[in-house]
Amino acid sequence: MLDVLNTLKSSFSPLKLPNFRIYLGGQAISLIGTWLQSTAQGWVVWELSRSEAALGVVNMFATLPILLIGPWAGVWADRLDRRKLLIGTQFCAMLLAFVLALLVQTETVQLWHVFALSLGLGIVATLDLPAQQAFLGDLTGMGEIRKAVNLNAMILQVSRVLGPATAGFLVARLGAAPAFWLNGLSFLAVILSLLAVRSSQVRAPASSESPLRQLMDSVRYIRTQPRLQDLFLFAAMMTFFALSVILNLLPAVADTILGGDAATLGTLMASSGAGALTGVVLVVPLAQSLRRSGIVMGVAAVWLSLCLLIFAFSRSLPLSMLCLYMAGLGAPTIMTMALGLTQLMSPPDMRARLLSLFTMVSFGLQPLAALLVGFIGEHFGVQTAIELNAIGLFTGVLLLLWLRPGLRAWEVKSVPRPPAPVSEAI
Repeated sequence: MLDVLNTLKSSFSPLKLPNFRIYLGGQAISLIGTWLQSTAQGWVVWELSRSEAALGVVNMFATLPILLIGPWAGVWADRLDRRKLLIGTQFCAMLLAFVLALLVQTETVQLWHVFALSLGLGIVATLDLPAQQAFLGDLTGMGEIRKAVNLNAMILQVSRVLGPATAGFLVARLGAAPAFWLNGLSFLAVILSLLAVRSSQVRAPASSESPLRQLMDSVRYIRTQPRLQDLFLFAAMMTFFALSVILNLLPAVADTILGGDAATLGTLMASSGAGALTGVVLVVPLAQSLRRSGIVMGVAAVWLSLCLLIFAFSRSLPLSMLCLYMAGLGAPTIMTMALGLTQLMSPPDMRARLLSLFTMVSFGLQPLAALLVGFIGEHFGVQTAIELNAIGLFTGVLLLLWLRPGLRAWEVKSVPRPPAPVSEAI
């Protein structure tokens, strides 16, 4: 028991670094706003269209840029000052949130407006993701990177609880516009935090090589690392089979299956976030202390698939909330471990490129997953769509563990702690 408590306590050690604390505080406020907008936007699309396919299309536009330009974003994040790049992306995202808020506030919003703004936000997020993940290592160093990724994921899950619940309350009582206004304002917190911190970035050396050549170097590196390939496959299955349900179908579940409203949607999303928060606080640190990482992620994926299968048959709000909560225990275990291990296994001057490829292979599948799950939900019912995804995840994980014996035997060794990065903030 003492070892468990020490493991959980040590998972918070990156908070001793002032720069990381300041940045994480700004992220916490901004991410709550992001989930405010995500929940309210899903409800706006549902009210405008009453179409599961439209829910899939709007998420397709939000994630399509990851598939198309994601790898190049990693090249730029290795070459440019990541802190300045992040300030720029946050400012652009703030402007897009204000435009959507104005359209909803004046009751002039149309479905194509939401599609276009989702595409714009997707482009900004594509540029932001690899830089943001690599920036965690710039602030903490590789000795603390897995714990830093966990804490960042923890903040994300806290926002998944507070954001949707707040959005459900606001939309049900005041309409969707306040959620978008608040999201726009929330970006000021992370911009100010980025202006306040200093980081230690290892840039790719100046080279006459083209971005394409540098990108192919990272692809060739992945081909020599079978465990990196396994991590990418785990993340891809998670996005295709699990996140596609949570990001696309919950508005339809809240309305057509549970007979609820925007508050019901907020409750469902908050339940999923609460489970994920419990997962990153308690499950992930303990899972990372186990040496057989491949087996741990496989068990978590099987657990998640069974929870989604029960969720598909639920007609009760409390049972649906419980299923999403229990599913949330497994989802961050897979994604956080895969992301942390990818950072740990990446050469310093190639880290953003590998993270961008990780993002492309995992979240880049979201456009296809969104369209597919939306199509199935529209023509065969929401329950059928969730059932097929749960079965697909279960089958895919078992095949991966069966076909990759090295993954089953994989033991993650501890790594030497590198020199501490700059930790003084202005």
